[in-house]
Amino acid sequence: MDARAEMLLFAAARAQLVAEVIAPALRAGKCVVCDRFVDASLAYQGIGRRLGVDVVRAVNAVATGAVMPDLTLLLDIDPSAGLRRARTETEGRIAAGNAGRGDRLEQEHLAFHERVREGFLWLAQNEPHRIKVIDARGPVPAVEWAIRQAVAQILRGREARPGAGGAR
Repeated sequence: MDARAEMLLFAAARAQLVAEVIAPALRAGKCVVCDRFVDASLAYQGIGRRLGVDVVRAVNAVATGAVMPDLTLLLDIDPSAGLRRARTETEGRIAAGNAGRGDRLEQEHLAFHERVREGFLWLAQNEPHRIKVIDARGPVPAVEWAIRQAVAQILRGREARPGAGGAR
C-alpha cells in the first residue's frame, strides 16, 4: 500500500470515529479512552513512512476537527521485543498463512519499527505535558500501576480546575 494512501485511510477512519463516537461523547461530558489516535499516525506515517510530521498533522487536524487527547500513554519497549509480543498476540487472529508474523504493520522490517519508536519518543519529548512514557518492559502489574498513576494524575488535574468540563 502506498504510504500516502495508508495515511489517508487512517485519517478517514479517524474522522468517522470522531464524528460518530468521540465528539458526541465529549459534548456529553464523558471521558473517552481510545486505542491509537493522531500520535500513532504521526509516528507511523509521519516518521516511520517518512511522510513528514507536519503533513500528517495537517491531514489529521482536518480529519478530527483538531480534536487531540489530553493524555497519550506511550507504552515504550524495544521494537524487537514489542514485535515478538505483537506477533504472538495476533497469531490466533490472522490468516493461517501469516501465523507468527503479525499483521501488515507488524510485518515491516525492524528498522521501520525503530523509526516509529524514535518518532513516538520524539513526540513525547516535545509534548511531555500530554504524552507520558510508560516503561512496558516490566511485568504486567508494574505497567498497569504506571498507567493507573498517569490517568489518575490527569483526572485529579481536571477536578482541581475550576469550571473544568468533562475529561477527554
